[in-house]
Amino acid sequence: MKQVVQNYKSGELALLDVPVPGCKPGGVLVRSAYSLISTGTELMKVSEAGMSMVGKARSRPDQVAKVMQSVATNGVPATYRKVMGKLDSYTPLGYSLCGVVEQVGPGIDDVKVGDLVACAGNEHALHAELNWVPKNLYTPVPDGLAPRHAAFGTVGSIAMQGVRQGEPQLGEVALVIGLGLIGQLVAQLLTASGVRVVGADPDPARCELAERLGAAACGDPASAAVEAAVAELTDGHGVDQVYLAAGGGSNQPVELAARLARDRGRVVDIGKCRLDLPWNAYYEKELDVRFSRSYGPGRYDPAYELEGRDYPIGYVRWTERRNLACFLDLLARDRVDVEPLISHVADFDDAVGTYQRLKDGELKAVAVLFRYPGPAEDQAGQEVPAAPAEVTVPAVRRGGTAPAPARSAHAPVRVAFAGAGNYATSMLLPHLAQRDGVELSTVVTTTALSAANAKRKFGFAEASTDLDAVLDDKSIDAVFVVTRHSSHAELTRRALLAGKAVFVEKPLALSEDELAGVLAAVEESGNDRLQVGFNRRFAPLLQEAKQRFGARTGPANLRYLVNAGRLQHGSWYLQQGTEGSRFTGEGGHFIDTASWLLDADPVSVYATAAPGNEDLHVVLRYPDGSTATISYVTTGAPGFPKETLDLVADGKVLRFDDFVRASLYSDGGAGGRKRWVSSRLPKARDKGQNAELAAFIRAVRSGGPMPVPLESLVATTAATLAVPAGLAGGAPVTLARAR
Repeated sequence: MKQVVQNYKSGELALLDVPVPGCKPGGVLVRSAYSLISTGTELMKVSEAGMSMVGKARSRPDQVAKVMQSVATNGVPATYRKVMGKLDSYTPLGYSLCGVVEQVGPGIDDVKVGDLVACAGNEHALHAELNWVPKNLYTPVPDGLAPRHAAFGTVGSIAMQGVRQGEPQLGEVALVIGLGLIGQLVAQLLTASGVRVVGADPDPARCELAERLGAAACGDPASAAVEAAVAELTDGHGVDQVYLAAGGGSNQPVELAARLARDRGRVVDIGKCRLDLPWNAYYEKELDVRFSRSYGPGRYDPAYELEGRDYPIGYVRWTERRNLACFLDLLARDRVDVEPLISHVADFDDAVGTYQRLKDGELKAVAVLFRYPGPAEDQAGQEVPAAPAEVTVPAVRRGGTAPAPARSAHAPVRVAFAGAGNYATSMLLPHLAQRDGVELSTVVTTTALSAANAKRKFGFAEASTDLDAVLDDKSIDAVFVVTRHSSHAELTRRALLAGKAVFVEKPLALSEDELAGVLAAVEESGNDRLQVGFNRRFAPLLQEAKQRFGARTGPANLRYLVNAGRLQHGSWYLQQGTEGSRFTGEGGHFIDTASWLLDADPVSVYATAAPGNEDLHVVLRYPDGSTATISYVTTGAPGFPKETLDLVADGKVLRFDDFVRASLYSDGGAGGRKRWVSSRLPKARDKGQNAELAAFIRAVRSGGPMPVPLESLVATTAATLAVPAGLAGGAPVTLARAR
């Protein structure tokens, strides 16, 4: 088998062929699926190994003291041979992984062959294809938790032990200094515990990431922003706890801790930073300085780690293994999110190159995973692909017959709204309120006041919090679902079963199961009167541009840049655990636009993400060989247009600039050239909402086909859902049509 090793004398890193470890009693043999590089601890070791002997001595004065003691006891020659022999040998790297139990040793009865486990220990959870792991250093992975996420278990336990040492209480405020991997996890654990977090790190990307994952405010420790945030959140008293998760030789972290902690606050050292405590500052506030030792009680105790002797829970509530299991449970329940921390996933064969790129600064990362060859396995021991290779586009089946209800051509279309948030009140209701032949019947919201406001402003006949009454009202023709993303599929399903025409804002669904539930309602009721709010294809300028481009004879290349920008802190769009990722919520717009321009539905999706932020790139492939690349970025300049696209085919180039201007270049035949440029629109950008609503109301009134075929809505939704699957697997995802 192969294992990552390092020679501490020469600094050499190697992927070495070594024997497979034996499966000893009291442990299990685990085949690695993913292992996590600790970008702090491991890179520090790698960096130290590359130093001169003098540099090594300066970085480890504790070891120098041991050497001097050995010289006094054994003499220089013997000590020299001992030290050189130890330095000039291969040492392992790694201590956090997830893998599949391949063999069970005697005395083990809590797991079986094929089980997925998370493993810990710098002697037992190494970057190696196989590891023997003693009982107290592994724990089963909960059902449904991805192996790549379970690989964070050990590092998560380190962060968790640090938080436990701080003894946080509900409503307190904490300062986390250093927002690397450990700091990011500490911040999330504190937030999950009801503590408001201020983060300090000189890297703006890490600060932005921590805020996106729940921190109240973050900034450069050298700036005034952190101090101002602490003052605001604590009414000037200072934070209750400070967590030192930084490394390096600067004394700034402990000085900042003293300045921003409250009287008798707690300072917890988790990382390895300089600790020259300013005596006066710590004495005057009587600060409680605590150390967090690795994964928890049991660490460095051979009886616990190697012999499997557990500590009684009544005396030691949280041990290494219990911390590990607790962290995995939080991951499985979406209380902690490690996916945004993954900057890079490298094949294990590229381990040496990956370390070198990290050391050289070429690869800037919060967390890096090694992916091992062979299939990963789920908790039941069934083989599953290491990366999702296929997402099914469900077939649309219309069971029975449910024709559109007969209605007078002169009768108004009576509509109800479920939800009256910002988008509904700014982009939909203003158009409907002034449209002839539309009667705003009832607005339903979860809070009475928002319904009353919408009724007053737009002229609804009724305001209510009772959706069932609306669905039971036979006089209502159509229901608009404009609630938060997590409720779209269920409300759409209920409205379809009630026989209503449904207009639902994107996304239609957040999962394949939700999409299947909507289509089951179509099949059960025979009601396919559904429209999703993909409004771009209705934009007048985009429609004119497509018409001028004309029919294609060959495949096309489409490039779509979406300069989405950053969201404000606290936006519910950031609640990925319940509302889906930002692209899942908005990406359907751009996939639908591309598919409409190319007159086809995609057959595969490839997605890749930029390290450390939400920027991602989605490549869609179409049946005729056409491709569409959607770059969805959040780090661009806010003054640049939000949406620009280029369509290239058959000697023509269409350029579309943010619903303001479009231009078309073509060869014109016989060597001639033609150019069309639209006139600049005199008013605000028209993204098609008004025309989309008009088409929907016409279809409801006439009983004719809905504006967009249901099959197209389903294909776009399936393609959107394939993006996170593609990001997780790092490979193209086939969109297989169900029969």
